[in-house]
Amino acid sequence: MTTITQFLTRRRFSERVDITDVLTYAYLIFGTCLMFGPVLWLVMSSFKTEAALSKFPPTFLPFSQRSVVVEGYDDPLPLFQVTLEDGTQVEMAQVRRVGIEAQMVDLQHPSEIIKVNINQRTEINELTFAWNNYTQPLRMFDFVTYLRNSVLVTVLATILTLIINSMAAFALSKYQFRGRNFIFVVIISTLMIPISVILVPVYLVITNLNMNNTLWGVIIPGAATPTGVFLLRQYMLTIPDELIDSARIDGSSEWRIYWQIILPLARPALAVLTIFSVMWRWNDFLWPLIVLSKQELFTLQVGLNAFQGELNIQWHFILAMTVLTLLPITVVFAFLQRFITTGIATTGMK
Repeated sequence: MTTITQFLTRRRFSERVDITDVLTYAYLIFGTCLMFGPVLWLVMSSFKTEAALSKFPPTFLPFSQRSVVVEGYDDPLPLFQVTLEDGTQVEMAQVRRVGIEAQMVDLQHPSEIIKVNINQRTEINELTFAWNNYTQPLRMFDFVTYLRNSVLVTVLATILTLIINSMAAFALSKYQFRGRNFIFVVIISTLMIPISVILVPVYLVITNLNMNNTLWGVIIPGAATPTGVFLLRQYMLTIPDELIDSARIDGSSEWRIYWQIILPLARPALAVLTIFSVMWRWNDFLWPLIVLSKQELFTLQVGLNAFQGELNIQWHFILAMTVLTLLPITVVFAFLQRFITTGIATTGMK
């Protein structure tokens, strides 16, 4: 704890606080809030009730209006702080609202209806975490099946991406052949093609291969990515060619060189590509929505679309399930984040 405190309170000069220290910490605090603020807002909003989400101005914490059981009424009534004409404030429960008039009852005398202007009352709120936002959707739709499909698609697609892209990067970085640079430029140039342009051709190919309504139809089309080829090629260029020549002199095959020399040395770049691939596949919504129509094959992102109706969008459920879908990405990032700096710094990516 002492080491962490010393790290967080470091200064340019040990004897005094410099203006650069103030500006640096202000910049870092602003950047931290800018990056993690929306995530924290999402998490806190996932615990709000449907009524709390529609309130304006919105609140950061999940406050909801208190309700009270009143004798003579079947359902709990919302509680308000009412300012009477003489200036006194009394807690009352609202029976109903008619225009700008609210019909209230005193908790001590529930049989008497008191009519007040809506501007004379203020909601009495309390901090409440709506845990049913997480539990109720698990009963409404097959969360386990969607989770299994998402994990299967993400894992298999990531493995295929690593194998295919690493093979292409190995050939483009360590083999000398005519047209090597031209092929690399063609691969990189595909980054300029919008995904919407190739959706129809790829869908026709998947249809002709009878891969509609199969998880392979979601996995295979995006297995090779130009970003992955570029990232791995740039990293493999830093591996000395002499090391590969020595392995060839010792009698190693090209497959053994690739599997036992190139891949272990390229682990930082592979870790970075793994993070990218997991994020791409886990968050993919459009392509699975196009390929899959059977509910038992839906991924989590497509399954969340079930909470969006024609007239009503259940935002409290969508926010809660979105938080759950972020957890696997967070776990993967936590395990592989130490490779990001090394991997990106040595691949030429800025």
